[in-house]
Amino acid sequence: MQQSAPRLLRTYGGAPLSTAPPRRIRLFRRLAATAAALALPVAGLVGLAGPAQAAASATATFTKVSDWGSGFEGKWTVKNTGTTTLSSWTVEWDYPSGTSVTSAWDATVTSSGTHWTAKNVGWNGTLAPGATASFGFNGAGPGAPAGCKVNGGSCEGGTTPTDTPPSAPGTPTATGVTETALTLSWPAATDDKGVKNYDVYRGGSKIATVTGTTYADSGLTKGTTYSYTVTARDSADQTGPSSGSVSVTTPGGGGTDPGNPGDPGARVKLGYFTDWGVYQRNYHVKNLVTSGTAAKITHINYAFGNVQNGKCTIGDSYADYDKAYTADQSVDGVADTWDQPLRGNFNQLRKLKAKYPGIKVIYSFGGWTWSGGFGQAAQNPAAFAQSCYDLVEDPRWADVFDGIDIDWEYPNACGLSCDTSGAASFKNLMSALRTKFGGSNLVTAAISADGSNGGKLDLADYGGAAPYVDFYNVMTYDFFGAWDAKGPTAPHSPLTSYTGIPIAGFNSEAAITKLKGKGIPGSKLNLGIGFYGRGWTGVTQDAPGGTATGPAPGTYEQGIEDYKVLKGSCPTTGTVAGTAYAKCGSNWWSYDTPATIAGKMSWAKQQGLKGAFFWEFSGDTANGELASAIHTGLQ
Repeated sequence: MQQSAPRLLRTYGGAPLSTAPPRRIRLFRRLAATAAALALPVAGLVGLAGPAQAAASATATFTKVSDWGSGFEGKWTVKNTGTTTLSSWTVEWDYPSGTSVTSAWDATVTSSGTHWTAKNVGWNGTLAPGATASFGFNGAGPGAPAGCKVNGGSCEGGTTPTDTPPSAPGTPTATGVTETALTLSWPAATDDKGVKNYDVYRGGSKIATVTGTTYADSGLTKGTTYSYTVTARDSADQTGPSSGSVSVTTPGGGGTDPGNPGDPGARVKLGYFTDWGVYQRNYHVKNLVTSGTAAKITHINYAFGNVQNGKCTIGDSYADYDKAYTADQSVDGVADTWDQPLRGNFNQLRKLKAKYPGIKVIYSFGGWTWSGGFGQAAQNPAAFAQSCYDLVEDPRWADVFDGIDIDWEYPNACGLSCDTSGAASFKNLMSALRTKFGGSNLVTAAISADGSNGGKLDLADYGGAAPYVDFYNVMTYDFFGAWDAKGPTAPHSPLTSYTGIPIAGFNSEAAITKLKGKGIPGSKLNLGIGFYGRGWTGVTQDAPGGTATGPAPGTYEQGIEDYKVLKGSCPTTGTVAGTAYAKCGSNWWSYDTPATIAGKMSWAKQQGLKGAFFWEFSGDTANGELASAIHTGLQ
């Protein structure tokens, strides 16, 4: 996927979650030199206190200060119960898998697996007999601390609250299922001091807190599958483990068989959301709501995560999970706070899914700029898959994502860089991802649309990899553009061949035909649409095939422009091969319009394709007219 803007990593002064400021201001104890000690390292373990500081001389007590469902605030209090002054202290404890510390203050906190260690900072390590020191942290997950040690021995002081968390409720069942509503019920959880209430989750997002063991959910979408779980909360606000998950499909919508390409309810309508769009483009998740687009799509590919050293890594931490949104920018009209566990695009996508529960969000890795790391990843597919799973399923945002997308440009061929990993590398990688992510997550890939003989589609085993993917997004755009500065001018997204096309096989029909010839069913292929145009300048001929002097000027990059701009600045003057072109002055552009998209969607249905996808949301008009054309065309 060629990015339409330079790919820059930005910090903009935003601190990552691990360095979130403390909950309260401390005026006189702060020294500039201790600021780094407030950071929460993600790996590494500090040394324990020496034996001279015996455990018998100190206790450590835990308190859960607050719990907001998706996270909590905890506090440890260390007390010197001995007769001599302590010069330092170290507290250790274990959390069950799925519970973690996300930020801390007044201590340096490190982890090794599920084992956590907190060591005093410079100003609070010395404790006279009878004195206490406290440190706090924000956490994620439902677990309670266990195996507490202070300075190497038992904490003795115990933990508060002293009662145990509640048990898991029984797996919910659904009754009264209609196209838009259902009723859940579940066997009660148990607790030594009684259950206070239950949190109900739909698709990983909390949607309600109830005191009984039933909940009526409404506002659902017909022909859509939903998953539900429940957790119990006791009088001390301790949350127990989650119940089993129940999957429910609402009736209607023409059916939901994903393997039936003739079923309108199963068709994919997917758009790419770019993390860098929140900067210069000022395009945010909320725009999907205000444009009406959110109600007309089924999937979002979030672009991009990086691929480095054989692993999946975060692309832009500030945009992804740290940028604070004001109320007017936020999907639900609620502003972010400095101390909430998750902000940025990930949190906005979480809010979007709560509002539109039928949307699936897929984390896409690679792209034109970041595909160079896939060659190393292919050397150890299992390790790569594990790294991707750990990132996509990070407890801070596991409920946001419904799977992973690989945008490798291109396996065993050249994109921005050249790859020589071998024809089997792509198949091996997708197989490893499916094994790790399992059948409950989506595994997809964006692939080349080079239908020429011996071209990119012939250099990797896309057919062999097909059993491991839910669908392929075939990038049927960017066939031609002003990287050939002198032309000839040609539509960048031709549906079919035409007389004078510069390269045989560079069109959508050729690509789909070649992929079907490799044994890939149409029900696993999505047709690609560009929400932008590509153009040349110095052109005198209106029809395709003219000469040029270079790329036409664009808002963000020469030779490329959003549809929302071209619609007014350079209206279409003709069509060729199922797409439109325009000549205004000496500039020549090709781009898709609602009318040409309607034709392409009709063709996609005739071919039995899974659906369509587009690059990318911010190129559309404020009222989402291109996304609407895809939605209507696939009905």
